[in-house]
Amino acid sequence: MAINKAMQAVLKALSYSDFDLGTSRRLVNIKAFDPLKHLYKTIDYKIYNGDYEVPTRIYIPDQQEKKGQTGPNKFPVLIFCHGGGFVTESVDTYNKVCWNLAQQTRHLVVSVDYRLAPEFRFPIGLEDCYAVVKAIFQERTIFNVDPDQITLIGDSAGGNITAVLSMMARDRGEFMPKRQILIYPCVDNDYSEHSKYPSVIENGTDYLLTRKNMQDYMELYQTYPEDLENPYFSPMKAEDLTDLPKTLLITAQFDPLRDEGQAFGRRLIEAGNEVEMHEIPDALHGFFALSTKYFHVKQCLEYINAFLNEGENHVSVKENEMADIGECSENLSCDQ
Repeated sequence: MAINKAMQAVLKALSYSDFDLGTSRRLVNIKAFDPLKHLYKTIDYKIYNGDYEVPTRIYIPDQQEKKGQTGPNKFPVLIFCHGGGFVTESVDTYNKVCWNLAQQTRHLVVSVDYRLAPEFRFPIGLEDCYAVVKAIFQERTIFNVDPDQITLIGDSAGGNITAVLSMMARDRGEFMPKRQILIYPCVDNDYSEHSKYPSVIENGTDYLLTRKNMQDYMELYQTYPEDLENPYFSPMKAEDLTDLPKTLLITAQFDPLRDEGQAFGRRLIEAGNEVEMHEIPDALHGFFALSTKYFHVKQCLEYINAFLNEGENHVSVKENEMADIGECSENLSCDQ
């Protein structure tokens, strides 16, 4: 169902171009209040990036025997990088999103609480995420998991980070993800009134996320002006997109980032990668943070599950293999 005129008027009123970092952070932090979070089965865990301990939160699906399943449940792993324009959001504000993702996909979800700009500009938060992903791929003491059963996933700015992590893994040769999921990713930095992407102009003022917001995020994230041409900052700037993971790329119809996401997907295909793309009709940027009762979220999760389950035998992490982590403390919080 298309967005009606009354809803369009509401969205326009809520689409602020003036950006104040402190106010934005206070508003998104409201989402950290979740009266049901005590019911979530989680483990807080830290992984080192040099001398810095990167916080992560691991979400464990409820134990529900599938029909015909015998023995202990076994879970593959999703490593999740949250959105927020590189400057807002956290593991806490994405708590419900990641719990729902774990429940709906029957995966362990590892949410990374990377450091934010402008206090920690590019590439600090990115390197936090790389350190976490590298440790999970290489150190079996964290999860006893087959690397082929690890999928990278992120939304918006987290979609940017996810795409870049795969490029970094290829370039550094230390590990290689088999799959990545990019949900309305930010993969370029052209948000001017003369942007080459029609969606930036069509959807850049009246649909919550504005092109001016995106310009502000890019300015806060970058360390130097030349970062704008760095493919680890903007993946669309990459000359070489060969040998990257199988990709699921999901965009939203009324999102200023829609066209750059789809353009990136086409470039991945042209480079010889296996790519599946879907546009969610009538959806806005950020819809994935809504309840799983919403049609757009249900549709997105259907695409994600089909992508994860295609040709896969989910033989991965047994819950009892998490015991060493869970025993670190009574409140399930520990340091590596």
